[in-house]
Amino acid sequence: MKKIFFLSLLSFVFLLINAQQVPSADAVLKAAYAKAAKENKNVMVIFHASWCGWCHKMDTSLNDPSVKDFFTKNYVIEHLTVYESKGKENLENPGALQLLTKYHGNDQGIPFWLVFDKNGELLGDSEIGPGKNCGCPATEEEVQHFIGVLKKSSSITSEQIAAVEKRFRRNE
Repeated sequence: MKKIFFLSLLSFVFLLINAQQVPSADAVLKAAYAKAAKENKNVMVIFHASWCGWCHKMDTSLNDPSVKDFFTKNYVIEHLTVYESKGKENLENPGALQLLTKYHGNDQGIPFWLVFDKNGELLGDSEIGPGKNCGCPATEEEVQHFIGVLKKSSSITSEQIAAVEKRFRRNE
């Protein structure tokens, strides 16, 4: 009887541990590309961490009612967690840091974002220049870079550009 109880308990713990696993970066991207292909969108990947204030500002900006429809209609937005604080490393997506490194964002701070087409081809990123990440756009230069990437990766209208510029400049 004790053996059955122990095995049942062990099985429950194993299921609980597996249920809490964070998906790999590859799995997140694969699902995002499939959704983007189905919905005729591009993919925006944002590298972030729970402690990052600028990461929260980025999400708040993207979800602001003044611009949310534009981003929802044009992008599948996914987050990959990197650089978590000690004790929260279990929140990181396996393979995310390697992906961030592949696209030269590993020493540039977060948020760091990439925009891909539905086939995984890079269309743009948050790097303004060598080693310079605009992260969550706020300054005039950062916002203009962001808008430049949006122009290359969507059919953004002049009204939408004005709304994005107005919203993101509030971050400064």
